[in-house]
Formats: sequence, C-alpha cells, structure tokens
Amino acid sequence: MAEKDKGPVIGLSWHPTLPTLSSSTTKSIKTPDEAESSSALWKPSSQLVDGLFVPPNDPIMLNKLRKSQRKDTLGKDWFDMPAPTITPELKRDLQLLKLRSAIDPKRHYKRGDPKSKDLPKYFQVGTVVESATDFYSGRLTKKERKATIADELLYDQTFRAYRKRKVREIEEKNRPGGNDKWKIKGKQSRKRAKERRH
Repeated sequence: MAEKDKGPVIGLSWHPTLPTLSSSTTKSIKTPDEAESSSALWKPSSQLVDGLFVPPNDPIMLNKLRKSQRKDTLGKDWFDMPAPTITPELKRDLQLLKLRSAIDPKRHYKRGDPKSKDLPKYFQVGTVVESATDFYSGRLTKKERKATIADELLYDQTFRAYRKRKVREIEEKNRPGGNDKWKIKGKQSRKRAKERRH
C-alpha cells in the first residue's frame, strides 16, 4: 500500500489481471470447448505466454494480422501519404476541381478520365502563401480569403457575372419562340388566342 502512495515506479512492471467470476459463471461449470465459443476473454494456451498474446506462427494468419494493422497510405514512393477523411466541404471542393474547365472560359486544362466519376482517395490540401516579393495589389485581402474553393467562387465578382451571363444565354436558347410558346399554356389558351384574332 505504501508503494502505491509514493507515485509511479520508474521502469517496466506488469501484473496480470484475471477477469472476476460473476455469480452466473460460478454456478455452471463449462468445458474448455464451450468456454472458447462463448467467451471473448478466453484464449487457447498456445496463444498466451505468461498472460500475453503471441502472434500466430502461420504465415497466412500473420499476413492477415499485418494487413489489418497497416495504415491506409499511398506507399513509400509517395512518402506514405495518408488517405484523409472526406468531409462534405472537401467533397464539394474535389467536385469543383473536376469541373474546373467550366469555371473559367479562357483557361484550358488537361482533360481527366471522363469515365471515372469517383473522387481521388489520396490527396493533400494546402494553403497558398504569397511570397514577400509579390506586390500588395497582387495579393488576396483578408475579406477575399475563404475557407473552401466553393466559397471563394461564390464571392468572386467576375465568376458571378460570367455565370449569370451563361445562364441567361442557355435560357434564351431553350425558350420556345413563335407558335411553340402557345403549346406551353395549353389548348384553352390557344382557343382564346384564336377568338381574340377574329
């Protein structure tokens, strides 16, 4: 008791703790085969050495154990780049990057794989930092800096004007003209229009 009060002991110490038996387990005595199937705490004696778990000798089982413990990375050639968790904001930004050719009409990008609609699994997100040699007018102001690419595009005045103009062009192109506009309103309106003409 006095040793516990002193504080942590420097060095490695290990004391095995056995699970306490409840009243329900003391009433029924089980064979080792039944205990193996029913209890997750029980391990066969071949896997336990002094109460510690020892990995299996079977190479197939050992490879499965290694695969389950391995981190999800791109590999040594890519400096073990991890696969980040995709949040809704990140997903929106990745979708915008796929459609970047539609954002700016004057810029032309190398076309990606048109068949693949899935987003990349491994990527990194960074922040653009201006160099000290850039002039102040070339830098973004604090008001112009946004958290995501989507927010940046929504607040960009030139992109907003371009988007409005393109939407107006598409609507004018798809708007019916001549006699087709009467088809939209239905047969009753066409009859009324004939009556007005005569």
